[in-house]
Amino acid sequence: MKSDIVDRIVIALVVGTLALPGLVLAAEGQQGVQEEQKRAKDEKQQQRKDQQQLERTQRKSEQEQKQQEHRVQQEQKQQEQKQKQDQQQLERSQRESEQYQKELRARQQQQQERIERQSQQIQQERAQQQRQDQIQQQRQQQRLSQQQQQQRIREQQQLVAQYRQHLEQEERLAREHAARLQQQKRMAQYRFQEEYLERLRQQQIYLRDHRFDYDNDPYFYSAPIYRYNRGGKYYQTNEYGARTLRQAVRYGYEEGFRAGKADRDDRWRGGSYKDSYAYRDANYGYNGYYVNRTDYNYYFREGFRRGYEDGYNSRYRYGRNDNGNYSILDNIMSQILGFQNLR
Repeated sequence: MKSDIVDRIVIALVVGTLALPGLVLAAEGQQGVQEEQKRAKDEKQQQRKDQQQLERTQRKSEQEQKQQEHRVQQEQKQQEQKQKQDQQQLERSQRESEQYQKELRARQQQQQERIERQSQQIQQERAQQQRQDQIQQQRQQQRLSQQQQQQRIREQQQLVAQYRQHLEQEERLAREHAARLQQQKRMAQYRFQEEYLERLRQQQIYLRDHRFDYDNDPYFYSAPIYRYNRGGKYYQTNEYGARTLRQAVRYGYEEGFRAGKADRDDRWRGGSYKDSYAYRDANYGYNGYYVNRTDYNYYFREGFRRGYEDGYNSRYRYGRNDNGNYSILDNIMSQILGFQNLR
């Protein structure tokens, strides 16, 4: 029995020894297959990675190409836009140049026409001056006698002295009237009166400092050429006296318009043109010469009344407004004065 067991063990050991190399070979073969499979798998993974890298490179290349094409298109578009802007600028410059040339020609034409009109006006003024000189020469030929001339000078000197005394007396009345305007809160009318008084003061200074040349003033030896009716009586005067009376109407209208406008600005409804100090004074523009003060005051007030109505009612029935300069219409002045030629 023991011998059988030993034999079996011996046989098993022999068989095991003989089978061991086969097992080793089998194990080694199995390991080689696994390594081969791993290498194949690694190669496939590497190929996939290479393929992915290639695809990424291709996509990147395509993207860069598209960006490059886009940049080229943008540059072309910008260049085309710039060319278009340059073309538009050139066209605008051409139009502006044409417009400038057109305006320049128009201005040159206007200037030429203005020069021609001025030339015609100068010629007309020269012709008118020549006619006036002729008339003046004719009038000077009708000079007053030496005795009449001296009599007129003496009368004029008396008028000037009386007028200067009158101006001094009027200062007190002006102050009283100004105080009343302030009490009535008629500030626009008050400012107008102050401006009027300032003009009178300047006028008074001129009269005080001015030395009148009686001997060489043509008024004192020119014969009357007009007559006019005031208060139902006729009076006569020469061109210099007529000019002074026209001035009285003109200044009266200007001052009246300002006074009426001042009352309208004050919304004053309690008075009229007769309430204005300038209307009662009526001496602005009068220097004491050529006509008596009564006549000057009368025609100043005639112009003042009409100017006040226009200024208070904000209209131009008797005059016109030229950039803030108020002047009476020529036909209204002619109606007021009513001059009649003596010759």
